[in-house]
Amino acid sequence: MQQHSETHANQQAQPQPICGSIIDDQGREVAITPEMIKQACEELEKSRVALAEKN
Repeated sequence: MQQHSETHANQQAQPQPICGSIIDDQGREVAITPEMIKQACEELEKSRVALAEKN
């Protein structure tokens, strides 16, 4: 019984993809994670600020 509850707890601890998936350069399907979205937003913000500073 202990083993089943540990397995169940491990499954809940893993973050679930929230926005689908993408295909990488090798043709593999990769789940989009919250961390990927956060990183993309940060990069977008940096590029937006850099563009605004040029103008």
